[in-house]
Amino acid sequence: MKRNKPYLIAGTMLLTALAHEAHAHPHVFAEARLEIIANGEGQVEALRHVWRFDDMFSSTVLVDFDKNMNLKLDSEELKEVGSVVHESLADFNYFQIVMANGEEVEMAAPPEMMADFSDNQLTLLFESKPKGDLRLKGSASFGVYDPTFYTAIEFPDDGHMQVENLPGNCKLKVVRPDPDEAIAQNQDMLTPDFFEDASNNDLSKIFATRLEVTCDE
Repeated sequence: MKRNKPYLIAGTMLLTALAHEAHAHPHVFAEARLEIIANGEGQVEALRHVWRFDDMFSSTVLVDFDKNMNLKLDSEELKEVGSVVHESLADFNYFQIVMANGEEVEMAAPPEMMADFSDNQLTLLFESKPKGDLRLKGSASFGVYDPTFYTAIEFPDDGHMQVENLPGNCKLKVVRPDPDEAIAQNQDMLTPDFFEDASNNDLSKIFATRLEVTCDE
């Protein structure tokens, strides 16, 4: 990844220190939930994301955004957190990797990211929509992954990835790639250029935990 480029995900504290080496490892952890919203005809209308961050990172966000120093984040401070994250993740498609029948699906940017701070943990919520037609037909996959390797987005169990209104002819499978196996199987593609600027390639999908949807004709 490019040195001195601000890979912030929430908070100005990340603006000064994210000069990563190749083979970087996560420094921030979040438990996630992903819900794919389909209509009765199998048309995907939206992806709903919920990310709940670890205590240490959440505490740092509190320190940075608690402008009135009352040891909590009020509505305006939370709005600023959401705005900072929204702007920062735009270049990374909000960590979303969506594929349909082998082709990448372009997603519209979410109109906003909502932030909540409860029980000393930061939670981010947002909804995104496909730019074009996305129907659950054939095969599709929905993954979440940070291509900068700075943030680990984890799904605690398979139930945290779901489809609302799943057509009766479709089946779900949660895939959790082993990083070592993914690297070994794709060694030729993981060139220095990949680690120099991971935002300019789509190899992140080989590492992403994803929900695969397969539908019979």
